[in-house]
Amino acid sequence: MENLQSAVNTLVHGTNTLFLLCGAVMVLAMHAGFAFLEVGTVRQKNQVNALSKILSDFAVSTLAYFFIGYWLAYGVDFLKPASELATDHGYALVKFFFLLTFAAAIPAIISGGIAERARFVPQLCATALIVAFVYPFFEGLVWNGNGGAQAWLAARFGAPFHDFAGSVVVHAMGGWLALAAVLLLGPRHGRFREGRLVAFAPSNIPFLALGSWILIVGWFGFNVMSAQSLDNASGLVAVNSLMAMVGGTVAALLVGRNDPGFLHNGPLAGLVAVCAGSDLMHPVGALATGAVAGALFVWCFTLAQSKWKLDDVLGVWPLHGLCGVWGGVACGVFGQTGLGGIGGVSLASQVVGSVAGVLVALLGGFGVYGLLKLALGLRLSQEQEYYGADLSLHKIGAVNPD
Repeated sequence: MENLQSAVNTLVHGTNTLFLLCGAVMVLAMHAGFAFLEVGTVRQKNQVNALSKILSDFAVSTLAYFFIGYWLAYGVDFLKPASELATDHGYALVKFFFLLTFAAAIPAIISGGIAERARFVPQLCATALIVAFVYPFFEGLVWNGNGGAQAWLAARFGAPFHDFAGSVVVHAMGGWLALAAVLLLGPRHGRFREGRLVAFAPSNIPFLALGSWILIVGWFGFNVMSAQSLDNASGLVAVNSLMAMVGGTVAALLVGRNDPGFLHNGPLAGLVAVCAGSDLMHPVGALATGAVAGALFVWCFTLAQSKWKLDDVLGVWPLHGLCGVWGGVACGVFGQTGLGGIGGVSLASQVVGSVAGVLVALLGGFGVYGLLKLALGLRLSQEQEYYGADLSLHKIGAVNPD
């Protein structure tokens, strides 16, 4: 009997490790989506820089999170013998890998907002500081109960802040951090003339679409595998992700008047918004959440660029920042049993938690990028920006002139 129980335990630990590893690999692949979405959106003279930033940021994020960030969020470190790390099929290591891919999404999100005029080394420094300190601080509050914030919300409002897969913890955090960086950098030269927006057309719509599709596919690992074990996995999360993606697509198609840039970002807006409540909502609620997010992205991207003169190249603040906050609030609305949800969620806690995420991101963003602006400078020179980051920083263009 003991041998049978041991075999069952081994099978459970092994399958959970494999399950989470598959999720980690799927979210790792999403970083290719971030890269190609940016490559297709920026002008051709900045495509190499976009690719270089995403990979370099991931490497720096891994070091920062392995040695500092993960310990800060969860109180776990890996400075122990490999024989101890390998227990339970190395599940603890794979959990780190999975959550690392979430942490590394933060600088990947920021990269899209500050494209075409940010210096390379200061951005890598910002990545290290954000992934080591700013993001893990809020991650630990929400997902590990650090500081007693979740316990206070549960006592005060009847339920803690619920963010199943990171609408606020990951996406809103990345979007509002990016807003601080964009404001401190200022617009690209020539983007606004005499108070009017000058169109900088995307360089490659097929690459933009490819990036969107890679992100869409990987997102099912992002959401479904957030269960972190096979026995907690739910088809409800998968279908809710699907419905939110479709809702965002249709809304962006209609509100954006067939614009391919809006169309291919619409599904991402829906997926951002559904992360928080994908394990609680009814599929119709997820569809509504995604549709609102798709329309919200189009409206706010247009306003930010044309009215507010905010040069956010990929629109990461409306896409991740605003749609992420909407997702946190939507979880408290469509997660209620009265609207077909599973329940166990408080709208008040969702609002408080979402606002807290915005405040942490803004304080952290202005702190990190403000410090780096004073110490190192953030922007390329006007000449470097004119010739493009590819030639100015990497000494090679994306396309061979021959």
